[in-house]
Amino acid sequence: MSVTVIVPDIGGAEGAEVVEIFVAVGDVIEVEQSLIVVESDKASMEIPSTVAGKVLELRVALGDALSEGDAVLVVEAEAAEAKTQDDVNSAGESPPAAAEVNAASEPSKRLAEKSSEKAAETPTASLNVAAESADASASQIKPSPALVSKEQGSLQTQTRTEADVYAGPAVRKLAREFGIDLLSVTGSGRRGRVLKEDLQAFTRKNLKKADPSASTGVPAVPEIDFSQFGEVAVEERSRLEQITATNMSRSWLNVPHVTQFEGADITDLEAFRQSMKKEAEQLGNKLTPMPFVLKACAVALGAHPKMKSSLAAGGKELVYKQYCHIGMAVDTPAGLMVPVIRDVDTKGIWQLAEEIRDMATRAREKKLTPAQMQGGVFTISSLGSIGGEGFTPIVNTPEVAILGLSRAEIKPVWDGESFLPRQILPLSLSYDHRVVNGGDAGRFLTDLAALLSDVRRIIL
Repeated sequence: MSVTVIVPDIGGAEGAEVVEIFVAVGDVIEVEQSLIVVESDKASMEIPSTVAGKVLELRVALGDALSEGDAVLVVEAEAAEAKTQDDVNSAGESPPAAAEVNAASEPSKRLAEKSSEKAAETPTASLNVAAESADASASQIKPSPALVSKEQGSLQTQTRTEADVYAGPAVRKLAREFGIDLLSVTGSGRRGRVLKEDLQAFTRKNLKKADPSASTGVPAVPEIDFSQFGEVAVEERSRLEQITATNMSRSWLNVPHVTQFEGADITDLEAFRQSMKKEAEQLGNKLTPMPFVLKACAVALGAHPKMKSSLAAGGKELVYKQYCHIGMAVDTPAGLMVPVIRDVDTKGIWQLAEEIRDMATRAREKKLTPAQMQGGVFTISSLGSIGGEGFTPIVNTPEVAILGLSRAEIKPVWDGESFLPRQILPLSLSYDHRVVNGGDAGRFLTDLAALLSDVRRIIL
C-alpha cells in the first residue's frame, strides 16, 4: 500500500527551502531515517520518515519551498505502517491540540471528552481545557517523530551557533562517531553546508596521507601545473628517494633540531695521512680522512654516551647503547644511502679504511643488505669533496645526533706570536634537543676537535 510522507510541524516556518535530499526512487528506507533537509531563515532541520518501505516517488526537488503538510515522497509500505502514517496525515489536517489528543491513550481520550463537555458549558474556556488535555497526553506518551524533529531542529540551531559550523544533526553525529573536527571540513552544500559526502571526502583524504605530517596540521603545498609557464619534463623519483624523503620529513617534524659548529685543526692529521699514502697503495687500500674521523667519533662517543642514546617509552626513558656502530652517508645515483660500520671502537684505521671503501662500493652498486644499513648509533655525512663551509644535517632518527663534515681549508691561526697557516675542517653537529643540551653538544665537539687535531689522542 502506498503512503505519502508529509512535512511535519517545523515550528511554523513557511517556505522552508529544501537544501539536501538523502534518498532516491527505489531506495528502501526505515522509520526515523532522514529524508531531506529543509532550511528556514532561522534554522535547518532534517525531515525523518514515519514509515518503512520502498520509495516510489519523490515529490520534492532541491530549492523547493515547503511548509507543514506538504508531500515529501510516496512510499510502498506494509499495512501496519500505512495505518500509522494515515493517522499522522489525519493529524496534520486537524488542529494541533486535537491531533495530539487523537494520538493519546484511552485515558487521554476520556479526558478529552470531559474537556469537550466543559467546553459546551463555558465556551471561553474550551481552548484552555483542550490545551491542558494535550499537555497531559504528551506527558504519558512518547513524542511523535514530528515533535522529535522540532526539538532536534531547535537543538541544532543552538549547536550550529556555538560551533559556528553549518551542518545537520546526522552529519554532526557522524562526525562525532569518527572523531572529525567539523571546523576542519569544508562544506560543499548550499551556503557552505557540510554534507555527509564532505565527511567521507575528508576521511579519504587523510587516510591517503601516509607520512606523519597528516597529524601535524601543516598546510599542504598546492599542486601547480608548471607546463603553463613553459616546457617541462616529468621524471618519477626512485623508491629510495621517496623513502629518504619520508624519513627526512618524519625526523624534521618530530625532532627539535639544533645545529652547533666547530672547526678542527687537522693540519697534523693530514701530514700523517699523506705520509702513509705509499703504504696504503701497497696494501691496495686508499687512506682518506674518513677512517680517522670515524675512529675519533667512536672515542668521543665513548666519553659522551648520551650522544649515542635513543628515546624510548614515549620520551620517558633513554636507551644507552653499549655498542658503537656508526652510519656513513653515501651519495649514489639512486639516492642517499647510509651503510653502517659496526664496532668502530674495536677496529684500527686500516680495517676501517677497507670497510669504508667496501661499503661505499656496495652502496653505489645497490648491493647493500638491510642488515648493513641498520643498528647505527650515530651518523656522519661528509660533503668535503663537494665543498661548502658548513650545513645543517638532519638527525637520522632514532639516533639523537649527526655530524656533518665540510671542505677543509687553509686559514690563518694565531699561535700567540704570529699567524700560521692551518688546515681547518668545519664540523656541523645537529642533535635532538629533547635529549642533548647545548652544553652536551659543546663538550662533545670540543673533545672531537681535540682528537682530530692530535691523532695520538685516539689511542689513549
